[in-house]
Amino acid sequence: MKKLFHASFAYALAGVLSGLYYREFTKANGFTGESQLGLVHTHWLVLGFIVLLLVLMLERSFGMSAAAPRLSAWFFWIWNAGVVVTGGMMLVKGTLVVAGAGSGAGFKALAGIAGTGHMLLTAGLVLLFLALRKALAAAPQAAASLPAAPGPLPAGTNA
Repeated sequence: MKKLFHASFAYALAGVLSGLYYREFTKANGFTGESQLGLVHTHWLVLGFIVLLLVLMLERSFGMSAAAPRLSAWFFWIWNAGVVVTGGMMLVKGTLVVAGAGSGAGFKALAGIAGTGHMLLTAGLVLLFLALRKALAAAPQAAASLPAAPGPLPAGTNA
């Protein structure tokens, strides 16, 4: 769980810093057009920070890493690779556009690398759902071994 927390925090920092970079770099270059540079901020905040916080809650609730340790580990590394590659390519392409060097065959290569990042994200989602399915299948057995919940509180008692 600590890995998820630390990675989520790192993406929060990266998201905020990429927003600052976007604002200052476009201002310094007098750029008023559109580029992918402005999207890096939201991609890292949502795909990195928010998604990993949600996965942390799923881990805490269902114990995915205990029920499916290999799937959970593969999810973590594949997902992070996808977020870094996708956001990194957006950062590079956006910087080139703002700097005025955004066209040509090199740009198509960057698009291919960004596509690889999206494929990694897709694979990460599949791994997450496989791990979650395995954790949910194991959950009823764990719940059956828990002691019974206490009955209702007597009338006039505050909880």
